[in-house]
Amino acid sequence: MLGDVRFVTWLLTTAAAVAVATWLIDGIYFTGPTAGQEEIRHKLLPLLLVALILGFVSSFVRPVVTFFSIPFIVFTLGLFLLVINALMLMLTAWIAGGVGIGFHVEGFWNALWGSIVITLVNWGTASLVKDRD
Repeated sequence: MLGDVRFVTWLLTTAAAVAVATWLIDGIYFTGPTAGQEEIRHKLLPLLLVALILGFVSSFVRPVVTFFSIPFIVFTLGLFLLVINALMLMLTAWIAGGVGIGFHVEGFWNALWGSIVITLVNWGTASLVKDRD
């Protein structure tokens, strides 16, 4: 039961973080209506699916890329992790496009800023929603 609650909490906070990134950064967006109830109706499920894809990419692809990037991470004093996060967001958009979800990330710089926003929102929401073990 507690694992289910954690998963739902993670899914909702990640979806919220992606929504904030799409709101703040012009180069990150969902296709479809752009206002009102129609926007919410057409983008809620894709937003949750993008959160799931991002979670999958972060859980399985990112550790492998990070392992093989250790020399770059050490040489850049950890700043290369920002590049890895941006690439994971771009990969998420590519996978989402491949399965027909209208999520787009246009270019590396938008991905970089988007990954920073997503990380900060996830960090902020995680500090607000603490485990009650």
